[in-house]
Amino acid sequence: MDVRAGLMAAVRGLGLAMLSMVCSLVLFCLTVVSLVLLPLGLGVLTTPWVTHVARANADLRRLLARQWCGVDIEVPYRPLPPVEGGLVGQVQRCRWLLRDPATWRDLTWMIVDPVAGFTLGILALGLVGYGALGFVLAAGLWWPLRDVGYWYGFVPVDDQLSALAAAGLGAVLIALGVRYDPALLRVHGLLTRAFLAPTHERRLQMRIERLQESRADAVDVSAAELRRIERDLHDGAQARLVAVGMSLGTIEHLLRTNPEKAAQLVAETRRSSVEALEELRQLVRGIHPPVLAERGLGDAVRALALRSPVRCEVDIGPIGRMAAPVEAAAYFSVSEMLTNVAKHARASRAWIDMRHQDGMLRITVIDDGRGGADPAGGSGLTGIERRLGAFDGSLSVTSPPGGPTTAVIELPSGVPAPPARPSSVQQPS
Repeated sequence: MDVRAGLMAAVRGLGLAMLSMVCSLVLFCLTVVSLVLLPLGLGVLTTPWVTHVARANADLRRLLARQWCGVDIEVPYRPLPPVEGGLVGQVQRCRWLLRDPATWRDLTWMIVDPVAGFTLGILALGLVGYGALGFVLAAGLWWPLRDVGYWYGFVPVDDQLSALAAAGLGAVLIALGVRYDPALLRVHGLLTRAFLAPTHERRLQMRIERLQESRADAVDVSAAELRRIERDLHDGAQARLVAVGMSLGTIEHLLRTNPEKAAQLVAETRRSSVEALEELRQLVRGIHPPVLAERGLGDAVRALALRSPVRCEVDIGPIGRMAAPVEAAAYFSVSEMLTNVAKHARASRAWIDMRHQDGMLRITVIDDGRGGADPAGGSGLTGIERRLGAFDGSLSVTSPPGGPTTAVIELPSGVPAPPARPSSVQQPS
């Protein structure tokens, strides 16, 4: 029994009860008044503003549901299309908001929340708060109440003995609160999700929108990759091969006039051909590493950890083989994460955990660096998100200032985990 978590749940129950009774009830009244004013024309001016405030309140409740209740709730709102300015744009905005089903689900929530939400929140507080009152009575508060027939629960409090009995009942109530308040908060979160989460139709629409965006990103990534390969070939191996061809022509001429100089050029040409071959190998390795194709994702990630300048520990569960594009996306995502750790994190150690979980390949990369990583900051994390988005994957990053940084990569694996024993490798110090 986690006493601290139970007491914290009681305090959070008070916060949720206050939000349920004050914010939801006030916003419901404002929304209804604004809708009533629509036929008079005034509602066109007030409804977008009231709806914006109501959605901000709903977003706050979704945030609290995740942080306090452990329930994730997606945002269901449709993006507002471009509208004109002035009164015409106000009418367009109002019409769009009223046609969004999420607006009406928010209104329904504002009816339910002051009743059911307030009850659940105040019950979580009441178990601990009313239980504490029993100890206050035993400490001497019973004395002013001895002549008014005060009852604490089912205990009539009129002397010290009955006050001690009230304290015993209070201890039971506090124990029940500590035990069940987190569950009450989770029920509150599930109730919130029932009204503020996207409907099945909206969820499918959001999935389609994400797939369209990821497809566009995949095209951009592929085009950028082709440009990179073309640039590397043009500036690297192609230039060296052209130089080799020119050197061979010079050697052919020098063989008759200066054999000694021709022999020197032969040696230089051989070195150039070796360098060109190595550049081609590096280019091929950047497209699809041979170790990934031959030995699978697990061994490829181990090889990345061994080559990393930051000391890495790798724990890989039974992941088996997956489709080549999925393995490549996972491999290059981990490679980019380790590159970021080495360049920006100022970390001394990193940890990689990779395993199957609920039909997903889940890769966790943790470092003990300075933190502050932000996917929106234009770093390589944006590229990872785009790469994963092409496969309906995701990247979540938790990086408070001062660290540590935790990045979680999730990809649909498409294959079940085979029965095998997990293995670990640690980079030598």
